[in-house]
Amino acid sequence: MTGTPPGIAALRAITDASLGETARTWLVKATAEAAADDAVNQQAYSTWELRFAEAGRRCGAEYADNARIVLLHAARADTATLTRLYEQGAAAERRAVLAALPHLVAGPEALPLVEDALRTNDTRLVAAAVGPYAAAHLTAHHWRHAVLKCLFTGVPVSAVAELAERARGDAELARMLGDYANERTAAGRPVPDDLHRVLALTPPPPHKAEES
Repeated sequence: MTGTPPGIAALRAITDASLGETARTWLVKATAEAAADDAVNQQAYSTWELRFAEAGRRCGAEYADNARIVLLHAARADTATLTRLYEQGAAAERRAVLAALPHLVAGPEALPLVEDALRTNDTRLVAAAVGPYAAAHLTAHHWRHAVLKCLFTGVPVSAVAELAERARGDAELARMLGDYANERTAAGRPVPDDLHRVLALTPPPPHKAEES
C-alpha cells in the first residue's frame, strides 16, 4: 500500500539525480523564482506558475510530478493557489497538485480537490486522490466510497494510502464490498480480485487471550 510520501528534500534529491543537466538547471532556476515570488498566495498569476505548467516539457513526463511538487513547496503555495492551479490545469497538473497536498496542507481545507478528482473517471486523478492526504482527512463515509471508486474504475487498491489501517474492523466497508460483489455476480460480471483483497482486511484484529 502507498505509504508516507518522501520528504521534499528527498524528493528533490531523487529528481535532481534523475534529470539531465539542462532539465536540472531549469528546475534550479524555476524553484528560485518560486521561492522569491512575493506575489505567491495572492490572486495574481505568478511567473513560477508558468514554470509549473511547462514542467512536463522541461523535465519529461516521468519526472514532471516531482518537479511540480518541488515548485509548489518552494512557492509555499496555499490552498487558494493550489485550488487555482488545479482548476486551471490539465490532468497532469491536477495530479501533481493532489500529490503535493500532504506536503503543503496540514488540515482538511483542500478536501474539495480530492472530492472533485474522485468524481472523475480519470484513473490517474483517482489514484492521486486516494494518497496520504485522503487517508489523513477523508471521513469514513467518503473514504469508503473512494475505495469503491477505485474498484469501479480499475485503479489498483495499492494506490490507497493506509488501506490496511483504515479498513481494519470496518464492518460498513465490508457490507458495501459484499453488496458490490453480489451486484457484479448477479449481472454475470467478474468480481475484481482487489475487492477480495480489501475484504480480507476488514475483520477486526483478533483479541489476545488474557494471560493468567
